Amino acid sequence: MAEKQLLKGNYAIAEAAVKAGCECYFGYPITPQTEIGEYLSGRMHELGRGYVCAESELAAINMVIGATSTGAKAMTSSSSCAVALMQEGLSYACADELPVVLVNVMRAGPGLGYIYPAQGDYFQAVYGGGNGDYKLTVLAPSTVQECIDLTYRAFYLAQKYRNPTMVLADGLLGQMMEPASFGEYPYPEIDNSSWALTGAKGREGRAIYSCARDEDAQNNHIRHLFQKYDLIAKEETDWEEMNTEDADIIIVAFGSMGRNIKATMRELRAKGLKVGILRPITLSPFPSNRLNELADKCKQFIVVEMNMGQMIKDVKLAVNGKAKVDLINRPVGQWLSVEEIADGVQKILNKEVAYASI
Repeated sequence: MAEKQLLKGNYAIAEAAVKAGCECYFGYPITPQTEIGEYLSGRMHELGRGYVCAESELAAINMVIGATSTGAKAMTSSSSCAVALMQEGLSYACADELPVVLVNVMRAGPGLGYIYPAQGDYFQAVYGGGNGDYKLTVLAPSTVQECIDLTYRAFYLAQKYRNPTMVLADGLLGQMMEPASFGEYPYPEIDNSSWALTGAKGREGRAIYSCARDEDAQNNHIRHLFQKYDLIAKEETDWEEMNTEDADIIIVAFGSMGRNIKATMRELRAKGLKVGILRPITLSPFPSNRLNELADKCKQFIVVEMNMGQMIKDVKLAVNGKAKVDLINRPVGQWLSVEEIADGVQKILNKEVAYASI
């Protein structure tokens, strides 16, 4: 077991990328993730790897597209309104099946917003703002240790499935310090020799492009992409759950909000309420099947989010009317405390509120 260090989330992500074999980093400063690029500006130079502080987020995502088309492990990081500028590039990367790794350390919105922690980019990450039918793979850490583990996993999944993969954190997690350990990169390296562009002659028939030659080819390509997304859902969907075996109520939260629901569960169980939790680790693919199974015996789901209610829509789709689904939320800033969540649950159960916006 590797020795634990006191680490800030942003630095943990940056060093994990290095240990995962990131060969190139292209980024542009924006709070609250600037420390990722700052750290890598020295670390990548030290290792003789590629680092560019790009002139804009548009430039950064297109540099990553260029690097990953050669099979390189490449990453960019940004935040919220700047990730919005990358959406066209992400759509191209999905169409071209490129192993882009993107870290989004969310800030408040809409628009420019501010650097307060928030989870308002769920829709942006899971459904995307680019054109056409496509899906990113999205991983949501809730601890600094998971910032490391899921950065490792993001590089692996991006390479394995040739699909852009996002690590979706937030300003709270990026700035938080906790004991964590790195360990060795735990995944096998993926052979990309069958598709990576090298510029060498004699490689006829190999191309990376988004514009299909005709309607049938485009239809076939999109169907191929969605067969891949189905495979990712089958093989890679991940979540954490506790005390769901006898639960009448299941609290659902992702990312940093997945932390306090554990203490809330313990507090409410001490009061005699049968409460369990489920925390999606992969937001895309979403653990819909598991939520649907739990809805066969659970009476109520309560979703906790730092937004105005985004993931709750996927929970409702998964539950499919089998159980009641309610929301406890605050869109921006202070973490929802254990006491606030517990109080919101009690008010919902007592039918004092339709939903608990705190």
